Amino acid sequence: MSMPRPTPSTHTRRSAQLPLRVVLTGSESVGKTTLAAELGAHYHAPVVPEFVRGYAQRIARPITYNDLLIIATEQAALEDQHLAAARATGSALVVHDTDPLSTLAYAQHYFGGAPAAVEHLVRARRPDHYLLLDIDVPWVPDGVRDRGDRRAEMQQLFVDTLTRVDATFTRIHGTWSERRALAIQTIDHLLSLNT
Repeated sequence: MSMPRPTPSTHTRRSAQLPLRVVLTGSESVGKTTLAAELGAHYHAPVVPEFVRGYAQRIARPITYNDLLIIATEQAALEDQHLAAARATGSALVVHDTDPLSTLAYAQHYFGGAPAAVEHLVRARRPDHYLLLDIDVPWVPDGVRDRGDRRAEMQQLFVDTLTRVDATFTRIHGTWSERRALAIQTIDHLLSLNT
């Protein structure tokens, strides 16, 4: 399997003392949470959880346009907490289960766009690299997911959003074990650039 050679994002890297920030992204049911946990365990790195799932369950109603900035800023606050902990422990890596870019992509799908503050937040907080998980694994309904019949459309929306905000990313595809291996190869390469 040939490995793409990602380049570190020059707009967010400031020094080798900062943890490398890698975000898993992509459409629903592509294994982001599972792979994030596996990568966190593999690298003994903190994993930033997804805010929106718990939020959606707590509010017990459909998410509205007015929720978007709350979701994005609360996700950013979770990231800040985990980054501070990573810096305090000297961790070289922080894995993100998601980030505000997902809010931006889903806002485009559900509402035709997001508040300008959400896009500003996404651009201002771009991580070092995204791992874009492909839709070549089975979609599993879970009571929250609702776009199993529109996976290709949603995935393209993520590609378009990543491109629009000038984010660097690597496509992660294949079986579960191939995805894990490709993600580890990509992160190892990114970590080697920062040493």
